[in-house]
Amino acid sequence: MNYFISNSNDPYYNLACEEYLLKNYDEDFFFLYINQDSLVVGKHQNTLAEINLDRVNEENIPVVRRLSGGGTVYHDFGNLNYCLIKKGEKGKLVDFKSYSSPIIQALQKLGVNAKFEGKSDLTIDGKKFSGNASHVYKNKVMQHGTMLFSSDLKRLNQLLKVNPLKFTDRGVRSIRSRVTNISEYLSSPISISEFANKVIQEFALTYPNSKLFTFSDEDITTIENLKTDKFQNWEWNYGYSPNYKFEKICNYPSGQILEIEMQIEKGIITELYISGNCIKTKDFHCFIETIKGSNHINSLIYSRLNDMDLDLYFNKLGSKELYQLFF
Repeated sequence: MNYFISNSNDPYYNLACEEYLLKNYDEDFFFLYINQDSLVVGKHQNTLAEINLDRVNEENIPVVRRLSGGGTVYHDFGNLNYCLIKKGEKGKLVDFKSYSSPIIQALQKLGVNAKFEGKSDLTIDGKKFSGNASHVYKNKVMQHGTMLFSSDLKRLNQLLKVNPLKFTDRGVRSIRSRVTNISEYLSSPISISEFANKVIQEFALTYPNSKLFTFSDEDITTIENLKTDKFQNWEWNYGYSPNYKFEKICNYPSGQILEIEMQIEKGIITELYISGNCIKTKDFHCFIETIKGSNHINSLIYSRLNDMDLDLYFNKLGSKELYQLFF
């Protein structure tokens, strides 16, 4: 078993590390990483249906899709993440309880009564501190998860708050659970770095002959390319979402009302219907055709609205007001 603690807080880089090690090495790995404030969505989720887009844009929060399924999670500097990559027998690769047991053992040695519950949750006093997910590749499994150590739980809820009624799709929805931080249960305070070292030590005990791993310059170059080409790419993080229908009604302060219905396929607006009491019907199809075919991405929609003479199509509504309709 190779082990290391990532020296990067870049969520795009650390998720690229996971895929690179899974697909390019024939060895077992265990590593830890701490990401800057970010949102990590499950492989089969509709990203826009999971996040508070306004808050994400306002605070410039990175949003990245991972390889595994499951729900969306919030990362910050109080959240320790682990990744285990292990070879095994096909059909017997996924084993959440076994692979997360060193984390339970490390906490119990610290006097924390942590437990494995349900399908893949780690809990303290019935509250979840770790969610886990897995991805199988050939004869290998990657299991990874969060460990809430001293995370900002209030901010977690703010960034994940979204109105589910706007979206109709077959994407996997996140299930919100009661969560807690590990630090609240420690009899003697330790830093997250100290906790990371204790987890590493426990995995080293669990897997004899473990050795410290260091990336080569070639490894790092390949990971950086994967980060840029995939994990920072809109097509992966948003466009990979399942096809969905988006519906919304906007009531503006001056009395205008607009209702929108869009069909989005592979991130692209394929169908668009808008109705309301402030539409100038003449040539309104020109507005519709200008928007159709766009990616359902905030910067592109806002740019297209800004480039049009909206007075031709709407009474007393500018690009900022109309932008609210699309998200």
